[in-house]
Amino acid sequence: MKQSTQVNGIVRWTGVDQDTVRHAGSKERKMVTLRQEIGEVLRQIRQRQGRTLREVSHLARVSLGYLSEVERGQKEASSELLASIAQALDVPLSVVLRLVSDRIAAAEGVLVPDTIPSELAAAYTTVIPDEVPDDLAADLATRS
Repeated sequence: MKQSTQVNGIVRWTGVDQDTVRHAGSKERKMVTLRQEIGEVLRQIRQRQGRTLREVSHLARVSLGYLSEVERGQKEASSELLASIAQALDVPLSVVLRLVSDRIAAAEGVLVPDTIPSELAAAYTTVIPDEVPDDLAADLATRS
């Protein structure tokens, strides 16, 4: 019998062959690779902005050919390069990574909550302020 189970806010199904659920109607399971998902997200963001590979590669200080290979999922981008491309696209790296995470979760058939589950939040007592303290904001401004 099919039942849902929630662990740390992630919903999984028990009593079901996961390959059947994830890829119903598909004979062959396609492996999800991080570099392909990163490339697809970067390409979608760039195209939505109506920007060219040439423009973004210039701003990110990476060759046009290499950026093209990253977008096609043929090259693994370093964390520094990803940060540079995200900055060139004027999109926070955290947003890029969240979009990639959502795509991978969907491909794996996992539902990822938009908020932190209460069980997980209760395990951590650190209070995160709603605003950046003035002294920290000033310090960050001098580093830029």
